[in-house]
Amino acid sequence: MSNYKAVDDEVLPPRQVLMKNEAHARIRINQLLEQAGWRFFDNEQGPANILLENHVKITSKQADEWGNDFEKTKHGSLDFLLVDSNQKPLCVLEAKKESLHPLVAKEQARKYANTVGASFVILSNGVVHYLWNLKKGNPETIVAFPSAEEINGIKAWNPDRGSLVNEPVDNDYIVTVQMPDYAQRPGWNGSIKDSKEFIRTNKLKFLRDYQLSAIRHLQKAAGKGKDRFLFEMATGTGKTLTSAAVIRLFLSTGNARRVLFLVDRLELEDQASKAFINYLKPDYSTFIYKEHKTDWRKADVVVTTIQSLMFDNKYRYEFLPTDFDLIISDESHRSISGNARAVFEYFRGYKLGLTATPKDYLKGVDLNKVKENDPREIERRMLRDTYATFGCEGGDPTFRYSLLDGVKDGFLVNPKVLDARTEITTQMLSDEGYAVLIPTEEGEQTETFVSRDFEKKFFSDKTNRVFCQTFLENALRDPITNEIGKTIIFAVSQNHARKLTEILNDFAEQIFPGKYNSDFAVQVTSQVAEAQQMTTNFSENILNGKTSWLEGYQSCKTRVCVTVGMMTTGYDCTDLLNICMMRPIFSPADFVQIKGRGTRKNTFEFRSKNELNEEELTIFEKETFNLFDFFANCEYFEEKFDYDKKLNLPKPQEGGEGGGEGPVNIDKYTNERNDPLWLLKEEQVGLDGMKIDRMLYYRDFEERIVMDDIIKKNVALDNWEQIISYIESEVFYKPDEYYTLEKLRKAAGVDRKITIREVVEKIFGIRPKFKSKDELLEEEFDKFISIYPPEEDVNVRALKYFFKAYIVDQDIRRIIAAKDFHALQTSPTLTISQFKEVAAKYREVIPVYIKDYIKLEQFAA
Repeated sequence: MSNYKAVDDEVLPPRQVLMKNEAHARIRINQLLEQAGWRFFDNEQGPANILLENHVKITSKQADEWGNDFEKTKHGSLDFLLVDSNQKPLCVLEAKKESLHPLVAKEQARKYANTVGASFVILSNGVVHYLWNLKKGNPETIVAFPSAEEINGIKAWNPDRGSLVNEPVDNDYIVTVQMPDYAQRPGWNGSIKDSKEFIRTNKLKFLRDYQLSAIRHLQKAAGKGKDRFLFEMATGTGKTLTSAAVIRLFLSTGNARRVLFLVDRLELEDQASKAFINYLKPDYSTFIYKEHKTDWRKADVVVTTIQSLMFDNKYRYEFLPTDFDLIISDESHRSISGNARAVFEYFRGYKLGLTATPKDYLKGVDLNKVKENDPREIERRMLRDTYATFGCEGGDPTFRYSLLDGVKDGFLVNPKVLDARTEITTQMLSDEGYAVLIPTEEGEQTETFVSRDFEKKFFSDKTNRVFCQTFLENALRDPITNEIGKTIIFAVSQNHARKLTEILNDFAEQIFPGKYNSDFAVQVTSQVAEAQQMTTNFSENILNGKTSWLEGYQSCKTRVCVTVGMMTTGYDCTDLLNICMMRPIFSPADFVQIKGRGTRKNTFEFRSKNELNEEELTIFEKETFNLFDFFANCEYFEEKFDYDKKLNLPKPQEGGEGGGEGPVNIDKYTNERNDPLWLLKEEQVGLDGMKIDRMLYYRDFEERIVMDDIIKKNVALDNWEQIISYIESEVFYKPDEYYTLEKLRKAAGVDRKITIREVVEKIFGIRPKFKSKDELLEEEFDKFISIYPPEEDVNVRALKYFFKAYIVDQDIRRIIAAKDFHALQTSPTLTISQFKEVAAKYREVIPVYIKDYIKLEQFAA
C-alpha cells in the first residue's frame, strides 16, 4: 500500500518530501500495518483483516484516495478495525494526522473499541505510536505495530500476581557455593545456615539484605499491577545474583515458563550464563542461545546478546512474542537504546531492567516548551529514557542501591584517587591549552592542543612513558606476593593501547628481569585475537599462566590489561587493585562504569605449611583501590560538569571502540620534548563519595577507523579494495562492538544503503556528508536530462517523478516491463494518470537508461 505518492500538483520523491503533506501519515501507517502482517485485501495468506468502521472492507479506490488526501477523512483521522482469523475484533487503530498528537484520540478510540468489543487500541500519527490494553494500565509507547499473533499473545498472557506477591522470599532463597558440591565437603551437617567459619571456608553466598529488599520491592510493585521494573544498583552490588532470585521467583510461581536474559557484550553473555548455572541448578536449566539454537526451548533461562537477536531481524523470524514471560535487560541503559529497543519491545511479558547508570532523558525538560518547539521530541526522549521504559516515570526506580550505600554497608570500597599531571597535560587541561610552534611553508605558526587531542592529533611518547612510570611507582601491590596488583588501563584508542603495552613491558623487564617475558601487560582490544577470552582468563587468574612470585597462589602472570572499551560495562574482576584513566572522559556514565571496575570487595588468601608442617592461612581484605587519573577527570566531574543540564538526544554518528569524538586531522604533531611529572596528588575518597556518585548521568566506529594504521595508510594510497577487505574481515561482526554496515547506516540516519567506502570517506573528511536517497536521485536525473534534454512541451515534473519511481520501486519496473499498465490503477507509487503525463518517448528511454547506467542497489533502504 505504500512507498510514494503525488501530493497536490507536485511530483515528489518517496518519504522525505512527502512529510510536507498530511498524506505521509496515512502512507506510513499503512506501511507499519503491512510490515506487522496485517492485510488490506484478501490474498494467499488469508482474508483481509483490516476493516473500516462497522466491519466494512476497504476498496482499492478508498485506499488510493486516502493516500493522496488524508484530510478528506472525518476529523483528519480514520478508524481501522483489526480483526482475528474469525473476523472478531481485536484492536482499533486510531490514525491521526501528523500534526496531531495521537493521544488526543485516546477517549474517542476507547469509546469505539468498547462499542465493537475490541480489547486493544493503537494510537498513531505515523511518527509516534502507542499500544493500549484497555483492561489494564496506560497507553505504552511502541516502535512498531504489533501483529495479530502478538496481540493474541498479550491476551493469552494471564500472570498469577497473587502467587508472585505472596511467595515467601528470605535470604536463603538463593544459596550458592563457589566450590563444587558443597554437600560433600568435610564438616557439612546438612544445615544451610551453618557456622560463619564453615560459610566462609566453603564460600557459601546468601542474598544480602538489600538484594532481598529489591525483590520485595518488585513483589510490591507487581501487586499494584506493574509489569515493568527497574533495579538501579551500583556496580559490584550483585545484580546477577539478584536477577537469579527474581528468575526463581517467577519460574517457581508459574508467572514465567521461560526467561530471556539480554546482555550487550559477549563477555557478559558467558559471565551471566555461568552465574545462572551456578545459582539455579539443579532446579532450572540455562542455555546460551548461540550454543543451543535448535533446542533453546528446552531451557528455563536463555541468555543471549542483543546483537545476536538484532542480526538480520532474527528475533522476528526465530521467536514468537510469547516465547518468554520475563525479559531481563542487563546494563539496560545500553541494551534498550536505538534499534535494540525494537527487540526488547517485541517480546511480551514482564520486563526488568538492571543498570548502575540509567539515562534520565526527561530530567530538566520543560515538557510544555518542548511540545511547542517539536511535539515529537518528548516521544524520542521517552524511548531512550531508562526510567520511562521500565514504568518508573519521574526518575524513581523500583529499587535503588547506590555506591554510597554499598560503601556505607561494607560491601563496596571507595578508591584512592591519584591525580597525576605532567607539564604538558597540565597545559592541555587549562583553558588556554598547550601551544606549540609548528614550521610551515609560510613560516612558523602556533597550534594549540587540548586534552581531547591527546593521541589523536598530539603524540608524545615521553608523556606516555611518564604515565607508565608513575603508575608502576605508585601502584597498589598484591598483599600476598607484593607484585604489582592486577590493573586495568583505559587508553584513548587501540593504537594508544598498543603503545602503552609496549612501554609497560619494557619497564617490567628492567624492574623485574626475567619475571614476565613480555606478559606483564597485554593489549585487550578488538584488534587482538582471542581478546574476549583474555578478559575471562584475567578475571579467573589464568591469563598467560599463574604468577611465578609464589607457587600455589591463585593469581595470574599478567598484571595489567590495557583496553579501550572492552572491560567497562559489567566486567567482573574482584581482585583489581588499580584502575588507570590514561584518557580524558567526558561522559559521567562512562566515568562511573570505569571507576566501578574497582569497587568490588575481595579477600586475598593463601594456604601454606609452616616449619612444623601445619597449615597456615594468610588473609587480607581489599579496603580500597588506586584510581589513577592522568587527565583530571575526577576534577571535571567534581567541579565543572553541569549535572542540571538536560541530556541531549544522541545525534546519528558512527560508534565504536575508540573513545573518540569524531574525525580528526590526520596532520599530527609529535612532541619530542621531555615532559616531567608536574603534579601527583593522592586523596582517599570518603564515605560521601565523589560528586558523580551523588548524581544521575548521561552517556565509538569512527575512532576505531581513524586510529587504525592499516586503514589510514591505505586511504592515503587510495587503495579502496584493500580497505574494504580489511574492514569486512577485521572490523565488522567482532564480539565487543559488533559493527555492521546496516547498523552504521541507521546510526548515521541515512535512508538508503551505504558502502564501506562511503563510510570511510566520510570519517576521513573526503566527503562532507552522506547524501540522501533523494539527493542521489536528483543528481542522477540531472545527468539524464543533460544527455536527453527535454523539449519545451515535455512535462519535466512528470518526467522526474517517473524517473525516480522507476529507480526505487521494483514493482513499477515489473509493471512497465510487462506493459501491465492496468496495474497502475491501484499502485500507491505511480498512478495511471501520472504515467500518462510522461511523454511517450521517455517511457521507453528511461528504463533503458536506468538499466545501463544506474546501480539500483544503492537506492534500497
